[in-house]
Amino acid sequence: MTLTLNLPAADGTAAPYTLIGTPVERPSTPPIFNRIAYAAAHVVSAPFSDHDPWNRPAIDWDTTMAFRHHLWSLGFKIAEAMDTSQRGMGLGWIGAQELIRRSLAEAKTVEGADLACGVGTDHLAPADTRSIDDVIAAYETQLEYVEKFGGRGIMMASRALARVAVSADDYIKVYGRILSQAKDKVVLHWLGDMFDPQLAGYWGSKDFEQALDCVLNIISENRDKIEGIKISLLENSKEVALRDRLPQGVLCFTGDDFNYAELIEGDGKRHSHALLGIFDAVAPSASKALACLANGDAKTFRAVIEPTVPLSRKIFEAPTQYYKAGVVFLAWLNGHQSHFSLPAGMQSARGILHYADIFRLADQANVLDNPDLATRRMKNFAGIYGIE
Repeated sequence: MTLTLNLPAADGTAAPYTLIGTPVERPSTPPIFNRIAYAAAHVVSAPFSDHDPWNRPAIDWDTTMAFRHHLWSLGFKIAEAMDTSQRGMGLGWIGAQELIRRSLAEAKTVEGADLACGVGTDHLAPADTRSIDDVIAAYETQLEYVEKFGGRGIMMASRALARVAVSADDYIKVYGRILSQAKDKVVLHWLGDMFDPQLAGYWGSKDFEQALDCVLNIISENRDKIEGIKISLLENSKEVALRDRLPQGVLCFTGDDFNYAELIEGDGKRHSHALLGIFDAVAPSASKALACLANGDAKTFRAVIEPTVPLSRKIFEAPTQYYKAGVVFLAWLNGHQSHFSLPAGMQSARGILHYADIFRLADQANVLDNPDLATRRMKNFAGIYGIE
């Protein structure tokens, strides 16, 4: 059956769009990958309970946990309580604690399920931070909480640290202290200021080479406590520069939502593993592609995953920090939640033209799992903007 709907264009008109995509089949059992693949998962808001969405957003825990089962069934590990779940942009530390506790408990009910949890300093307001010791104490609080429930940490970049640090030595001190206390290996997280403007100058410098030297120093001094590092700078040459200099046994996790396909495949010498927010939105396609790569079928890997890249670049376009809206939009279109709303009302951060482009690109990338449902929901959504 042909599916057609009217979608808006930049010139103020609306024109018919006919869907062409084919949904990706689901595996009967979780596939095996030859890349470690973390999907950074979003949380589902509870709009009927959301009396103060900007300050105290309500979370639909049952649907949030169901989405984690969806990701585990496709072979992914989960990066929990990360910026994809709106840490620091709607989900505060109190909500993150419940998310971490619930997800770690849920993982124990699923054979083979795995996850690591974001450890940051977001309960410490940058403006209230007076010293490096304040930052250390904040990281310690969150790491202790994660480990209390049996979790492993992903050491998220800290706005508070970026505010008070005066040199690379401050970063070396903070990271060395926290890593020395960790029970298990930790994933470091290099998040560029395109994702969070408050992280400008992280690692003690706005110069990439100087920042890279700081990171490598930290890794060299703490390599026994580091599983790997996620780098999210949206510039593949910078990721390759880091990847080529990592010591043996320390993994590079791509967080490059613009260039992940080529970085995961690698250059024949080295490759990146993955810790990606876009895998939340394109999970069936990413799962199929990674399974093909593990089976030595690089051609099918490229054929499946490369069409998702233009979609990802649209979702993560500037202002990049609002990418969460596009991720949740696709979760709604694909039936993983019954409504399109985000904690703190973040759905308003993007406009109808952005969402219409996401719809078209998702269809062309075969990412709409149920085209009929997606079309009905997109028609209703466009109707809010006067498009019949």
